[in-house]
Amino acid sequence: MKAAAAAAAANTPASEHAALMPWIEKYRPAKMDEIASQGEVVSVLKKTLQSNNLPHLLFYGPPGTGKTSTILALARELYGPVLVKQRVMELNASDERGISVVREKIKNFAKTAVSDATVDGRPCPPYKIIILDEADSLTSDAQSALRRTMELYAKVTRFCLVCNYVTRLIEPLASRCAKFRFKSLPRAPMEAKLQTICDAEGVNVAPGALAQLIGQSEGDLRRATMFLQTAARLKKDATITATDFRDIAGVIPDAVIARVMDVWTRRNVVEIMELVKSIMQEGYNVAQLLGQLQDTFVESTVIPTPQKARIAVQFGATDRCLTDGADEELQLLNFLLTTATTA
Repeated sequence: MKAAAAAAAANTPASEHAALMPWIEKYRPAKMDEIASQGEVVSVLKKTLQSNNLPHLLFYGPPGTGKTSTILALARELYGPVLVKQRVMELNASDERGISVVREKIKNFAKTAVSDATVDGRPCPPYKIIILDEADSLTSDAQSALRRTMELYAKVTRFCLVCNYVTRLIEPLASRCAKFRFKSLPRAPMEAKLQTICDAEGVNVAPGALAQLIGQSEGDLRRATMFLQTAARLKKDATITATDFRDIAGVIPDAVIARVMDVWTRRNVVEIMELVKSIMQEGYNVAQLLGQLQDTFVESTVIPTPQKARIAVQFGATDRCLTDGADEELQLLNFLLTTATTA
């Protein structure tokens, strides 16, 4: 069956492959100059390219800001399109996060020496690159083992750790890397990139719709591109509106937010419990709901500042519980009751 699938894939026209490819891959930057709005990082890495002496790297920052795209573009410029497949190993640490992966898969690749080669008439760097995406998902034991591997094989292998939360990496591991912080993308470069995709794919977007999409994406270009592709498939040849992007992003209607605030203000425990049950039955995402509630609480002119501070603490605690996989209904109920009864 695998052979048949491979044969079918080989016979599929290139145009069909392109049509089926996710846009986040189809429009991923192929060169360093195509990286959007990370000028300082790109500038430093370009200077490093000239010397061919790459240190261990640590890229951190919000998701969808170009961390993985940057190291992949850097590797292509270092090794060229042919050697890059042999000299670069990319692993997602959220899938392969245990110490056994470090001791076996990573170590075996890291200790292998490479021969001299040239790329476009210039010497190719005498080392390989291992990219560990979502490195903050590695267990502490795996991080400790990785630290030793980085020390032993630094001459033949350089590591690039990519993560969202640098504080989740142990200090001995982070201190061995040159750190580069990626910032959330501003509105202008995001809009320019999304408009380029729309033009290339023939997508019709209503005036103001891209602004809505960018606002919902919160500086995450990957998320914005995925929403755009989803909307394009759903609407086909029709014009995509701001409402379409709100629906795809799962934005909670303003009427629901107003209902939550109204019930919360009355501080009736029974009403709050009934409200939470109603919200869960309607299928709303609790994390999204809390994110929009946070903006509402912050912008409120009725809630005193000391109370806002206490509510902000509860927002953080609830978000952490949801990230760790806690029950959504219980967390929403706990948040509303705690903040309402301690006002």
